[in-house]
Amino acid sequence: MKLLKKYAFLTMVLVAIANVQMVSAQRQATPIYMYGFAASFNDSTVYFTEIQEVTGAVVGEKTKFLYGRDAYSHQLKTFLQGLGEEYPTCITAFATTRKQIEKKYLKLRKRYLNKEGRDIRYINATEFKFSPIAPEVETTEAKQ
Repeated sequence: MKLLKKYAFLTMVLVAIANVQMVSAQRQATPIYMYGFAASFNDSTVYFTEIQEVTGAVVGEKTKFLYGRDAYSHQLKTFLQGLGEEYPTCITAFATTRKQIEKKYLKLRKRYLNKEGRDIRYINATEFKFSPIAPEVETTEAKQ
């Protein structure tokens, strides 16, 4: 009976370790490509950042959802507010390959190039660089 309990305990430990490894594999940090776009309803100026490779960003394995995407937009908003823009509305687009993000970038840029009276400004990577957002690690203390 003692032997059976030891095997049962050992099996539970191995299953727990396997589950932790599966969860960490789902939230694995991979390099992604992203750009930012900002516009204001009070102004005709729009901003585009360069396409940047961000190493350390986390994309969900199953959902393909970028962790902290609102924080990336907030980084751009903070940068533009430092330049004197009062209320910029910012978005961040991402893709796992450079080809995919270039397609998204060109599509959005084309939309604004065709509009008369728009002042398009480009922000290069030396002026602004996205910082990777790391997921928060859940601890047993935080749950209690």
